[in-house]
Amino acid sequence: MKNELKKIVMIGPVYPYRGGIAHYTAALFKELKKKYEVSLISYKMQYPKFLFKKPQKDYSDEKGKIEEAQFLLNTANPFNIVKTALQIKKQKPDLVLMQWWHPYFAPCDVILLKLLKKCRVLFICHNVFPHERFPMDKILTKLTLKRGDGFITQSAMDAENLKSIVPDAKCITAVHPTYGGFNYSHMSAETARELLGIEKEKKVLLFFGFVREYKGLKHLLCAMPSILKRLPDAELMVVGEFGNDREDYLKIIEEKKLSSCLKLVDEYVPDTEIQKYFAASDLVILPYESATQSGIVQIAFGFHKPVAATCVGGLPDVITDGKTGYLVPAGDDPALADAVVRFFEEDKAEEFRENIVNETERFSWTRMREHVEELWELMQ
Repeated sequence: MKNELKKIVMIGPVYPYRGGIAHYTAALFKELKKKYEVSLISYKMQYPKFLFKKPQKDYSDEKGKIEEAQFLLNTANPFNIVKTALQIKKQKPDLVLMQWWHPYFAPCDVILLKLLKKCRVLFICHNVFPHERFPMDKILTKLTLKRGDGFITQSAMDAENLKSIVPDAKCITAVHPTYGGFNYSHMSAETARELLGIEKEKKVLLFFGFVREYKGLKHLLCAMPSILKRLPDAELMVVGEFGNDREDYLKIIEEKKLSSCLKLVDEYVPDTEIQKYFAASDLVILPYESATQSGIVQIAFGFHKPVAATCVGGLPDVITDGKTGYLVPAGDDPALADAVVRFFEEDKAEEFRENIVNETERFSWTRMREHVEELWELMQ
């Protein structure tokens, strides 16, 4: 008779840590807690300051707080990691569920898992390999993930990456669930645009999230002159922190003469402020050069906003071309411009919104809990 799943220990970031993985951990914890006894262990120290110089925490919205969270784990202190592992062992969990997204965590996770070798371990892989590759990343990833008993990947590409280092991995590929928790007040487009100083007649495009080279913002900026030629009332919002290459983007904005039709918000956006940008937008743009999956798509879907994105990584797994958005080849600026213009010229907003609503169950957190349960059975 197979063991029944009763007690789970989750390990991952949660509020006040910033970023999509913290939101993901919290949402999955809440869903699993409906059915199981779940303990949540987060980080006392996630990244050393010399590695991650930007603020790691945001205390502006206590709605995201998980009261049960225990902030125990210092990823750079072996003594602390051993102590945390022993505390987990005392709980005698049926399952340890860990978030994986970067090889930085390899030494910490390896120490943990060596001490928890009698526990069943399930990794949720947000990225098997990091977006920005570096020497030794594959070795560190393999060293860690080979200790897992089961895996959830969120794109077919990531499943292939996993099998390249753990050939016999028991793996389920599941789409990233929708983030619906940011729509606090169901703000109208009119109210959002008034707050942001955007005319209500504008056709508003949104690029949202940390600005990194692989996210392809340069392609969207280069596509904008073509978009504006056919849609003179288009406006682009670029909302998210820039890295050290900010000047490169400003140069393109100047060269393409985009200043008059562009709203640039170069800062981290607290959870409570996210809704106004999505509520004000008509179409969310992801011109990525590479991707595994993206939480931005799921934030957009949480606001019932369609997406124009590139056909890379796991994006085609979640965006239904011509129904919930458009997919175009990566790096094809004219095709991106054509998709944006087509959306407005064919007046697809309401049709796409209805299609997104109809896919709610596919992207539910309940569905993700069912995947965890399915893997539990496979791991016996």
